[in-house]
Amino acid sequence: MKTVDELLELVASGAIDQAQARAEIEAHFLQPMNETTIDHDRERRTGAPEVVYGGHKTADQIDVAMQAIVARGQNALATRVSDTAAQEIVARRPECIHDPVSATLVAKISTGPKAATSVAVVTAGTSDQRVAEEAAVTAEFYDNPVLRVNDVGVAGIHRLFNRIEDIRSARVVIVVAGMEGALPSVIGGLVDKPVIAVPTSVGYGAAFGGLAALLGMLNSCASGVSVVNIDNGFGAGYLASMINRL
Repeated sequence: MKTVDELLELVASGAIDQAQARAEIEAHFLQPMNETTIDHDRERRTGAPEVVYGGHKTADQIDVAMQAIVARGQNALATRVSDTAAQEIVARRPECIHDPVSATLVAKISTGPKAATSVAVVTAGTSDQRVAEEAAVTAEFYDNPVLRVNDVGVAGIHRLFNRIEDIRSARVVIVVAGMEGALPSVIGGLVDKPVIAVPTSVGYGAAFGGLAALLGMLNSCASGVSVVNIDNGFGAGYLASMINRL
């Protein structure tokens, strides 16, 4: 596809008319498809191409969107992809990489320079791993080194102290926890880096599907703790990447 500058030169020379140029310029920004519209201009505006949310989408819907992104020379990431849909897409597109733990699908056609500093992804418990891996895979998709620190929740806080220096070495820390959601506050009081807290829907009845953890994190007494939505590993990984590359 021609660049906008090239199209303007063609109009100026009379090689194409304004209507043709307008149609091609519009295609630079948006690509309407049968059931979706791809925002091709997002990378220019935000530094990262559109990401496909795969939840409640068929394999065909995910595949079409990802291929439209790749066709423009951009890397494609889909989140919340079911195993069934992912297997169907990988069978068609062997270049796609499916991670069943994080429920992500990646088509990476180019790799940028690695960030010089790392993102730490810390979990309170093994049950938080799915959300944590969504965060980790997202940060890695944007070429950030990721340090994984698993199962260091407050019920056995000595486990955290064994890894605290590793966590301090990262430039930004993602902390993933369910139950009462206490771990981000503890880590926030021990590190001099921004902490992104991710509440998960892990817990018994009064956890209310992650609401208890969310409220606990929002009420953290530790400074420097920000909070994303329940189970939003992608949002945490994306934000961590932005911070790490400032």
